[in-house]
Amino acid sequence: MGNMNKIMKQVQKMQQDMAKLQEELQEKTVEATAGGGVVKVVASGKKQIVSIDISPEVVDPDDVEMLQDLIMAATNEALQKAEDMVAEEMGKLTGGLNMPGLF
Repeated sequence: MGNMNKIMKQVQKMQQDMAKLQEELQEKTVEATAGGGVVKVVASGKKQIVSIDISPEVVDPDDVEMLQDLIMAATNEALQKAEDMVAEEMGKLTGGLNMPGLF
């Protein structure tokens, strides 16, 4: 019975640590750029886009498709970086165990 109590305490501590880490990750951000930095996207650890910066020189009404591609590329990269950041930080806490559904 003593082992069970010990395991339950470890699980509770891990849950508390994970909740704290989730809060911290929501505050952390990652940045990605496209087109040599003319489009910059910042995403949070919650995998939400925080900001998009577009340099005025890349805005061309005759070539909207290029701007769309740059925004899409930077956004996808930012979201991937956010996902990698979360996986890395959660991996430190869980010792590499895959715990689906946490984020």
